[in-house]
Amino acid sequence: MPATTLAAAKRPPAAERVYAHVKQAVLDRRYEGGTLLTEGELAEAVGVSRTPVREALLKLEVEGLLRLYPKKGALVLPVSAQEIADVVETRLLVETHSVRKAVPAPAALLDRLGELLDKQRVQAEAGDFAAAAVTDRCFHAEIVRSGGNEILSRLYDQLRDRQLRMGVAVMHSHPDRIAKTLTEHEEILAALTAGDTEAAVAVVTRHVGWFQNLARGEVR
Repeated sequence: MPATTLAAAKRPPAAERVYAHVKQAVLDRRYEGGTLLTEGELAEAVGVSRTPVREALLKLEVEGLLRLYPKKGALVLPVSAQEIADVVETRLLVETHSVRKAVPAPAALLDRLGELLDKQRVQAEAGDFAAAAVTDRCFHAEIVRSGGNEILSRLYDQLRDRQLRMGVAVMHSHPDRIAKTLTEHEEILAALTAGDTEAAVAVVTRHVGWFQNLARGEVR
């Protein structure tokens, strides 16, 4: 089989390519909330016809990232205060339970959290907020997964896209927050290392709860 034919065979379907392109751009804020996307522009950007673009946009509308307007395009929905509040409430329920369950923390978990903390610090210093948001989410997901509850882990994973989008938005609008995030991650790791359950819960509550202040317009 010719190399060009083989390469084409390995490429994902056109609708999947459009879906991945738009979703990633929305999550890392290349397409910010309030942006109106047209089928023609997206078809040209990805190099496909308009039919797979429509299919991809419908899927993204179901996921709550876009709102479609016939003959106009798709509006990227901003992160709402209600969405932030809902995500924070769910995160607090899952993460405070998970951090309690993580004590005493196994060495493998502590090592992994240390690696992610170092990685996020490098990303923050480089100003790569999108990458730092991904690492931030991984840090917390490691603690949730350490409990061994697959149902709880899947529930937490369902928040992934919303967390990433919120995280990138916050880092851009509140660039000083990344330093506080790193400090609080250090405190969580220190509490887990010391086996201090209540200290770990307190830091997680303060760390995640900060977003509630954001939703209420009470950021400090």
